[in-house]
Amino acid sequence: MTQHHPTRLNDRDHPARPGPPDQPRHLDHLAELKEYARLHARNQGLSARDTARVLSRIGSDTPDADDSWARVWELRGDRLAGRGKLLDACRHYTLARFPYPADAPRQRAQEAAVAVFDRWRRGHGGIDRLELAHPEGAFRCWAAGLDRDRPLLVVMGGIVSVKEQWAPLLPRLARLGHAVVVTELPGVGENTQRYTAESWRLIPWLLDELSGRARTDAASLLCLSFSGHMALRAAAEDPRIRRVLTVGAPVADFFTDPRWWEGLPGITTDTLRRLTGSADDSELRAVLKDFALSPDQLRAIRAGVRCVASARDEIIPPGDPELLRSAVPDVRVKLIDDVHGSPGHPGTVRRWLAWNLRGNPLGGARGGAGRRAAAR
Repeated sequence: MTQHHPTRLNDRDHPARPGPPDQPRHLDHLAELKEYARLHARNQGLSARDTARVLSRIGSDTPDADDSWARVWELRGDRLAGRGKLLDACRHYTLARFPYPADAPRQRAQEAAVAVFDRWRRGHGGIDRLELAHPEGAFRCWAAGLDRDRPLLVVMGGIVSVKEQWAPLLPRLARLGHAVVVTELPGVGENTQRYTAESWRLIPWLLDELSGRARTDAASLLCLSFSGHMALRAAAEDPRIRRVLTVGAPVADFFTDPRWWEGLPGITTDTLRRLTGSADDSELRAVLKDFALSPDQLRAIRAGVRCVASARDEIIPPGDPELLRSAVPDVRVKLIDDVHGSPGHPGTVRRWLAWNLRGNPLGGARGGAGRRAAAR
């Protein structure tokens, strides 16, 4: 089967003037939006046929135009919400705000996603909303199964993923015996903090806040893409973290290799500029150099680390999973022939992550300590 491989756009092939940090770059911008939206729609369970139908109606990314990105997705979400299909509506709203709320319609869609998910979870029960006071900004979560005797599982997406995308998994994860909290990377969704090299401190802070409501001394982190980087950094400092599971996490080369940056998707660099508050790509690259993890930091991790890496990843350079393999004492890397996040293999990724979530976190990640092998 042929795997879908997103085109690597770059400034040399598509010259364009970078916009301000709050506005997406327009280097074949709409085509790139559609390409990546197909992958994110599939990960949320939307059918290829329904996604293609919506995308065929989109002709611009001009705010409030009838054929604009946010407007078309939002209208479809409104219709679904009106018919009582609240989770489907939520999925469409999260795509309407994709990749981040750069304009009023996207901000409106983000708020609608939170509101309609709140309606859904109130009708189904078992999911609570947590609002925690962090000194640097708002911090909100969805939670299930909170109990002082249950080991904590923290779930976090990447730079374009809001917590509402993952929250429907909460009851299933709670049935596995976890106290589960789903939240967002700084700058994403309802997390109003700025994304910095010190953002990893948010995770130990969250463990402190949840002490007494879950077994925070036996915490597992299911953190995808850029939040996986945060999880690794936090695990190097906090012994309460017993397991880190991630997919497509940047480690070091992503933040420091200038040659790799020439081929990054515009959506990735635009979103990182937004989250970090960088004025342009030069400032962004200077800021991100401080994010790189050193071999010594990785060797300090005592948690079991389980990572899915993609062989044709257009965002994460191949040196990053290799560094994990060579430096983390207890690590397994599963390599899949796919692009970032392995969207063509959702079942394989979910089964592998679920397998490694089973068992007692006090014993480390399933599979035994000290293994630096690629999982098969």
